[in-house]
Amino acid sequence: MSIENKINIDLFKVIKSAMHTSADLESMGNNLVQLMTGALDIKGCSLFAANPQKKELDIFTTFGLSTTYLRKGAISSKKSIAAIYNKKPVVIKDTSNTDLLQYPEAAQKEGIKSIISLPVVFSGKIIGAIRLYHNQSWDVSDHDLETLMLFTDHVGMAMTYTRLLNAFMLIKDTVQDVHDIWVDPC
Repeated sequence: MSIENKINIDLFKVIKSAMHTSADLESMGNNLVQLMTGALDIKGCSLFAANPQKKELDIFTTFGLSTTYLRKGAISSKKSIAAIYNKKPVVIKDTSNTDLLQYPEAAQKEGIKSIISLPVVFSGKIIGAIRLYHNQSWDVSDHDLETLMLFTDHVGMAMTYTRLLNAFMLIKDTVQDVHDIWVDPC
């Protein structure tokens, strides 16, 4: 029996377009997790930002998961699906039978049966992760996994670009707020 592909080019285009037309990082992330959850017909999706000082993944935005699950505790980058730090996706087909989860009981209570964790990489560095949560066992096809990895490359570029653009606009606005008398040397 062959594994069904869930991701086609049209889905990829819709999600990419919604991300790249977002004015700020928050709306980009919200669009991403909501579209991924709906389009893939899964329980939920989370976008994480890497926190190298704490060696944790900080939840940037999420959709479809309960507040109880989200408050389960800090997500250690060494304990929670740490294999993404090899810059490869991690597929957990059965959350009740894995040693990769930091909080397996919380996943069971939430009704999460499978998780796909994807590293978000920019310029060779892991800057975050995307996790897809399914309430059924998910035997993801090689095609879908490759497409998701290509997609996370776009997420890394979009996150970095949006951060830089927002920083530039803040600097521009600050400079424009300075009265001419303070910046005119004559």
